[in-house]
Amino acid sequence: MPHATRILAGAMSGTSADGIDVALVQITGRGLEMSPVLLRHHYRAYPPALRVAICRLRGGDPAPLAVLADVGREISLGYAAAVNEALLAGNLHADDVAAIAAHGQTLYHQPPNTLQWLDPALLAAETGIAVVSDFRRADCAAGGQGAPLVPLADYLLFRHARKNRVLLNIGGIANLTFLPAGREIDQLVAFDTGPGNCLSDHLMRVHEPNGSGWDEGGRLAAKGKPIGAIVQQVMAADYFAKQPPKSTDGPGMIQLFTDALAQTAWEYSIEDLLASACQITAQSIAGAMRQFLHPFPDELIISGGGSQNATLMRMLKQSLGEMSILRSDDLGVASAAKEAVAFALLGAATLDGLPGNVPAATGACRRVVLGSITPKP
Repeated sequence: MPHATRILAGAMSGTSADGIDVALVQITGRGLEMSPVLLRHHYRAYPPALRVAICRLRGGDPAPLAVLADVGREISLGYAAAVNEALLAGNLHADDVAAIAAHGQTLYHQPPNTLQWLDPALLAAETGIAVVSDFRRADCAAGGQGAPLVPLADYLLFRHARKNRVLLNIGGIANLTFLPAGREIDQLVAFDTGPGNCLSDHLMRVHEPNGSGWDEGGRLAAKGKPIGAIVQQVMAADYFAKQPPKSTDGPGMIQLFTDALAQTAWEYSIEDLLASACQITAQSIAGAMRQFLHPFPDELIISGGGSQNATLMRMLKQSLGEMSILRSDDLGVASAAKEAVAFALLGAATLDGLPGNVPAATGACRRVVLGSITPKP
């Protein structure tokens, strides 16, 4: 009997809170036999006011319940607009899509507590499509970190019989999946290495409150020099030496940086601060790979917004020496779409009633079906 083929829309907004990626994915098969084909990738930026509101909430600012509810509504309407735009661009109709697998916007992540803000009923109403959402809680309820959840997709897309591969996604937080050659899914290693773009983005929001919110291409960081005292103090934090499974979030990493900066009692240029942020990200990734990945990988395959930061990439290459470094695009998976594709696969697993988490990655005591299903109106 042939495997069923269906289309899912994976919708993802990361911890950088810049906007929403939608991947329209044709998926054949079930479980570990799923095979995805990316039909269309679409990106929709958050309006500046919404991005500011999200960053304030993530930073711990108190807010009335009315503000929290309004932010949730605006996030959900943004998700709906992004999905509808993707369908239009892909010449598809709502009836062509089995479900939207929507991550929602992380407002808080401190396992076992986690909060991805989204109104799935509103998203379903605005698109006419069923929604799978709230993926992280079931893993947390099973004793896991609720993150990372992309290892299922990494295993399906990138495992290799002879090469030890690392999949590195650099979003607000950097996370990796290590796929030892020829091993089964329960033998992979995955965890958050620490900050990705969150430190640089925070510095840019402070430096240019009305700016883009990021150092495009790492151009300003390229003009600076890392501040040794700040880099050393941040890297001395307990998180970096902690054994996986483990996960973290942007506000905690930003607090480490701001505490280290305050202790220097000195004013530095934005260029030097950004260079320090890039150095911390590169050093934490390379250090984690050397400390926790055995045997040392043959290939590093990078995706996410951080791959566009030339300064960060230069520092990472310096930290790793002669290691082969590729982008996921080089292997046929668009870097900007990779996490949205991953959630489309997780959504398909949920529709099939199959587990989507990998306990070796999250630390959960068992495999569990992830997410909640909101039927289409």
